[in-house]
Amino acid sequence: MKHLELGTDKELVIALSNSSTDAFKYLFDRYSQKLYHFVLSYLKSPSESEEIIQEVFIKIWENRGKLDSEKSFKSYLFTIAFNGIKRHFNKKMQEEKYKHDLIEWISDDRPDVEVKVEFEKLIEKLDRLIADFPEKRRVIFIQRKKEGKSINEIAELLAISPKTVKNHITEGMNSLRKSFEEEDLSALLFYVLFIS
Repeated sequence: MKHLELGTDKELVIALSNSSTDAFKYLFDRYSQKLYHFVLSYLKSPSESEEIIQEVFIKIWENRGKLDSEKSFKSYLFTIAFNGIKRHFNKKMQEEKYKHDLIEWISDDRPDVEVKVEFEKLIEKLDRLIADFPEKRRVIFIQRKKEGKSINEIAELLAISPKTVKNHITEGMNSLRKSFEEEDLSALLFYVLFIS
């Protein structure tokens, strides 16, 4: 297989499109490190960068029969990686928005205390409180608030009624507000969000 190992991208892509695992390995060896550094330059996280690289090569293998050997494999590879990076940032933005929305809701109409805390600490507390929810409530809450699924979608996925889904979300929101109120953090949240 030495000939294949030294082959051009075009030769390897042709072999890969015929399900050659050797061709796949040689392409992985040839590009995985370059791709890793490319992704890492955007994400700054080794573990998240490795995840993207895995996804890229899984996609390459799954679509091996559709690869076009006349087009640049390298460009195709980096395009897939870049799309993965964009999806990653979109997901992060969605996660942050959901947290900001929750904190805004919790801190509603409590504008009177001026104590400065770091926003990140509040986010960490929010994460811990949600992690402590009963399992079903946590799953429902994250699907609704973080992933943006509709009540009916969640109900269908979990084979429960929409009313049950609504009840879990309401209980979750009330629990969060109560926890923040007990520590008088709702006012701090207001400060962080609207004054600092």
